[in-house]
Amino acid sequence: MSTSRPPFRADHVGSLLRPPALKELRAKVEAGQAPREALRAAEDAAIRGAVALQESVGLQGITDGEQRRKSWHMDFLLQLSGLVSEGKQLPVSFRGTGGAQNFTRPDLRIAGRVTRPKPIFVEGFEFLRSVVTRTPKLTMPSPCMLYTQVGRANIDSQIYPDLDGWIEDTAAAYRAEIADLYAAGLRYLQLDDVSLAYLCDESMRAEARARGEDPDAQLRLSVKLIRATLRDKPTDLTVCTHLCRGNFRSSWRAEGGYGKIAEVIFTQLPYDGFFLEFDDARSGDFSPLRHVPRHVRVVLGLVTTKVGTLEPKDALRRRLDEASKYVALDQLCVSPQCGFSSTIEGNNVAVDDQRAKLVRCVELAQEVWGGL
Repeated sequence: MSTSRPPFRADHVGSLLRPPALKELRAKVEAGQAPREALRAAEDAAIRGAVALQESVGLQGITDGEQRRKSWHMDFLLQLSGLVSEGKQLPVSFRGTGGAQNFTRPDLRIAGRVTRPKPIFVEGFEFLRSVVTRTPKLTMPSPCMLYTQVGRANIDSQIYPDLDGWIEDTAAAYRAEIADLYAAGLRYLQLDDVSLAYLCDESMRAEARARGEDPDAQLRLSVKLIRATLRDKPTDLTVCTHLCRGNFRSSWRAEGGYGKIAEVIFTQLPYDGFFLEFDDARSGDFSPLRHVPRHVRVVLGLVTTKVGTLEPKDALRRRLDEASKYVALDQLCVSPQCGFSSTIEGNNVAVDDQRAKLVRCVELAQEVWGGL
């Protein structure tokens, strides 16, 4: 299997720690204490630094580190039309070794047709492309994430009496964004998704049923939505997805192996590759990988971004050998299990730890496959 196209043997999910000065400046801008133009310049500088880090450690797929974002998903979703909010903040509880972490998200409902009024990430991608010497990679939330923010109860039945109309409008909004990104030179796209991984967690499935949602129906909806989103995908555009069980300040929301969804997602979703969490027991064993088709790559997230301790290379090699019992080694790649900073706060790891973990992925890839 050729490695000239992404995902690469050593890859990463996307987000990187924000420089403290950038976070401080963003807070000042939001408080009206500094001009927005200053923030743009600081973001540009932070992106140049993020690119330099990735290229210096030997990575081939280069992101902007999500330095312009406060959140991996809301910065995109809130720019779609049709969404309204009453201004409330809904609590979301995360779990971690340091105890509970409380996150909040806006209360959202869909009260109008979903459209993309203007390009969202295109300008940012154009800047990234101008400062890389390797393959620029863009991350954006999966369209499935829009459904997780609202649920059927908060999709106006006058606007969308059935979900097929909502699926088509949402997919069309995404197709418009992807088409503009492709025209700007994008050839490596990653759709980030917690919704699918949450369907692996039995307690979260029970919570969904208590809200009147059917987890199996949500999986079927997700397949229809992704297939509609990617139905016009150019053949030279690589599209991967990243499945995550939650990543906020080194904490998580879900647990459970991929068995409940594996056959469906690997055989029915038209992705070129899957970035999958496998950094601890919460993700289960590798046996669900037996459903992966021969043409699909799996990027094993063996290196955790939640703590700074560096994984021994021989332990990672043993994990790769274990996974290769279920899917061919030449279909595998390695990466950190998630981003280092899915939100502006970042995980509880040091900048030096972040670099060491990226280096470890590159070293492992060179040792196992002889290159990236």
